[in-house]
Amino acid sequence: MVLLGASNLTRGISTVAETAARAWGRPLDVLAALGHGRSYGMASTVLGRTLPGILQCGLWAALAARPVTPTAALVTDIGNDLFYAAQVDQVAEWIERCLDRLVALDARTIVTRLPVCNLPRVRPWQYAIVRRALFPSCRLALTEIAERALALDERVSQLARERGCSLIEPRAEWYGFDPIHVKLRHWPHAWRDLLRNWSDAEIAPARASLARWLTLRCCAPERVVRFGIERAHAQPSGRLDDGTTISLY
Repeated sequence: MVLLGASNLTRGISTVAETAARAWGRPLDVLAALGHGRSYGMASTVLGRTLPGILQCGLWAALAARPVTPTAALVTDIGNDLFYAAQVDQVAEWIERCLDRLVALDARTIVTRLPVCNLPRVRPWQYAIVRRALFPSCRLALTEIAERALALDERVSQLARERGCSLIEPRAEWYGFDPIHVKLRHWPHAWRDLLRNWSDAEIAPARASLARWLTLRCCAPERVVRFGIERAHAQPSGRLDDGTTISLY
């Protein structure tokens, strides 16, 4: 199971892991590149913590070292890079390279579209609050970010279709004041709907588990820089009661 994303994936990783197990069975070998503010193609820093771009992280080498086995993948949280002033063409190229690597593995890949469904509801003052809280270095106006988000969404959708990936669109009702992050109360059904194409059978919404959540939240990535100090952690860094292993990159 390959999971690529940023804050939504980080916040919902416990729900995602359980939903994946309901779709594919247990145990799973999960390799994930995630993290708040994570970029697909450049190093990103949030509150003193720096992670490499998803394309540059150790996940791909670890994946290549695995034996050939049925693989499912999720590519989500696309759009952070726009707030880091990356151009649409550049971000699309990063996503394309990720998708091509997954296609080469014959992975059953799901791509989530950007939450552009929320754009008509976002007010300039609302956007300013969210932007300053989540991406303080960004100076793009709402009109600029909206235009780029729509263009990137179209490019990513085309890339996914060309490669036979499942393309899933988020629902506006999953979001509240924050137009980027899915609300906690919607996680079970939202992730079930986003990941339903991993299985030909109906998937039941995941149930919450404090033990599973704590285990996954305590996992450490292979390489991370915190306030200038680089640390390395052996992978997998977590194991669930069902035998599922979690490797973070």
